Amino acid sequence: MENVNSAVETLIQSSNTLFILMGAIMVFAMHAGFAFLEVGTVRHKNQVNALVKILTDFGFSAMAYFFVGYWVAYGVTFFSPAAELAANNGYELVKFFFLMTFAAAIPAIVSGGIAERAKFWPMLIASALIVAFVYPFFEGIIWNGNFGFQAWLEESFGAGFHDFAGSVVVHGVGGWLALVAVIMLGIRNGRYKGGKLVAFPPSNIPFLALGAWILCIGWFGFNVMSAQTMDGISGLVAVNTLMAMVGGIITALIFGKNDPGFIHNGPLAGLVAVCAGSDVMHPMGSLIVGGVAGAIFVILFTVAQNKWKIDDVLGVWPLHGVCGAWGAIACGIFGTEALGGLGGVSMMSQIIGTAAGIAVAVIGGVIVYGGVRAVSGLRLSQEEEYNGADLSIHKIESTCEN
Repeated sequence: MENVNSAVETLIQSSNTLFILMGAIMVFAMHAGFAFLEVGTVRHKNQVNALVKILTDFGFSAMAYFFVGYWVAYGVTFFSPAAELAANNGYELVKFFFLMTFAAAIPAIVSGGIAERAKFWPMLIASALIVAFVYPFFEGIIWNGNFGFQAWLEESFGAGFHDFAGSVVVHGVGGWLALVAVIMLGIRNGRYKGGKLVAFPPSNIPFLALGAWILCIGWFGFNVMSAQTMDGISGLVAVNTLMAMVGGIITALIFGKNDPGFIHNGPLAGLVAVCAGSDVMHPMGSLIVGGVAGAIFVILFTVAQNKWKIDDVLGVWPLHGVCGAWGAIACGIFGTEALGGLGGVSMMSQIIGTAAGIAVAVIGGVIVYGGVRAVSGLRLSQEEEYNGADLSIHKIESTCEN
């Protein structure tokens, strides 16, 4: 009997390790989605830079999270012998891999906002600092109970801040960090003339669409695998993810008036919003949450670009920052039993937790980007920007004619 129990335990451990490993690989693949979404949106002279930024940001993020960020969030380091790290089929190592892909999404989000005019190395250093300190600080507060914030919310309002897969912890923080960086960088040259917006059309709609498709597919790993163990798998999470994506598509189509850029970002807005409550909401509630998010993105992107003159190239602030905040608050609405959800959520906790995430992102962004700007500057020169980041930084174009 003891041998049977041991075999069953080993099977469970190995299954959990494989489960979260598959999730890590799916979220890692999403970074290709970030890359092609940006490549398809920016002008031709900045396509190489978009690809290089996403990959190098990932590398620096992995280093920063491995040596510092994971310790800040969870108090875990990797200075033990390999035999200890490989215990339980190496589950803890693969858990790090999974959560690291979430952390690396922060610079990938920011990259889309600052495209076409940011210096390379200063922004790379800023990304590493954010993944080492800013993001894991809030991640640890929400997902590891650091500093007693969640315990205080639960004691005061009956439930902690519920963010199952990171509407605010990942997307909200990334989107609001991006807003700070975008404002500090300023507007791209030639973007406005006579106070009116000058259109910089996407350079490659098929690449933009490919990026959106990769992200949509990977998002099921992002959400479903956030359970982190096999016994936590929920078909509810999968279907809620699906319905929110569909809601975003439909409203982006309607409000975006058939614009392919809006249509392919609409599902992403819905997916951002559903992360928080995908494990507690009813699928009909998720459809509404995703639909509202799609409309928010289209309307706010248009207003921000035309009226407020916020030159956020991919619209990452409305997509990730605002839709992420909406998703967390919506979890407090549609996660309640009265609206078909599973309950266990508090609207006040959702509001306070969302505000806390925004505050950490904005303050952290001001410190990191402000500090880097003071030391080395953040923006390319006018000539470098005119020539394009591809030639100015990487000395090569995306397509070279013989």
